[in-house]
Amino acid sequence: MTPTRPTALIADDEEAPREQLRAALARLWPELDLVAASSNGAEAWDDCLALEPDIAFLDIRMPGLSGLEVARRLAGLSTPPLIVFVTAFDEHALAAFEAGALDYVLKPVDDARLAQTLARLRPRLAQPGPDTAALQQLLQHLAPARPTNRPIQASLGREVLLIPPDEVIYFEADQRYTRVVHQGGDALIRTPLRELLTQLDPEQFWQIHRSVLVNSRCIARAVRIDEGHMVVTLRGRDEKLPVSRQFQVLFKGQ
Repeated sequence: MTPTRPTALIADDEEAPREQLRAALARLWPELDLVAASSNGAEAWDDCLALEPDIAFLDIRMPGLSGLEVARRLAGLSTPPLIVFVTAFDEHALAAFEAGALDYVLKPVDDARLAQTLARLRPRLAQPGPDTAALQQLLQHLAPARPTNRPIQASLGREVLLIPPDEVIYFEADQRYTRVVHQGGDALIRTPLRELLTQLDPEQFWQIHRSVLVNSRCIARAVRIDEGHMVVTLRGRDEKLPVSRQFQVLFKGQ
């Protein structure tokens, strides 16, 4: 039986450092499969959900979701990847990363320094997942949640409906639009879920599926249907929303 090759994702909003890291990884770890090269934090989050890489190389400063915020979300998954920050941070910040047992490489990437990081990563791939509690605590300090009260704007003919986030029950994505189910009814917007994730408070709005983002205050209960399948029911509503395997860790009591 052929051993499974390890997989990795690179996320950087600048093409030159993204390509530099890709080339360096190809030289130093040719057995590593690069499954995605994401150009921003929201894309990196979406790619991680779709591809489930073993390792995520995250630039810290990216528009929308920063690398720290992506790492914070990844740490909440049932099987998070190992995280390596690619950063130009100063020594004080790097000391914080080291205290949390996180790996990092400095820009511009140096082969010798990257080789040290890769040497630490290889044996960790065979071990149980990272200490997500410690990781969450560190990232909470470095990248606190960004709550916002900005209303959701939905076009209704010539009118623009402003929906307060607290009145949203859940968002559901399809191929072209995102459906906003709120206390006053339904509306369609063109904003994709991964962009909404950069605007909403992650403590209140939980992504429970690649196509569903739900207001946690509206959840009545989570029900495990069978091994690997779970749904949530909502207060005062009949819908049952699916919960992907990656997000079942949100309901630890199940």
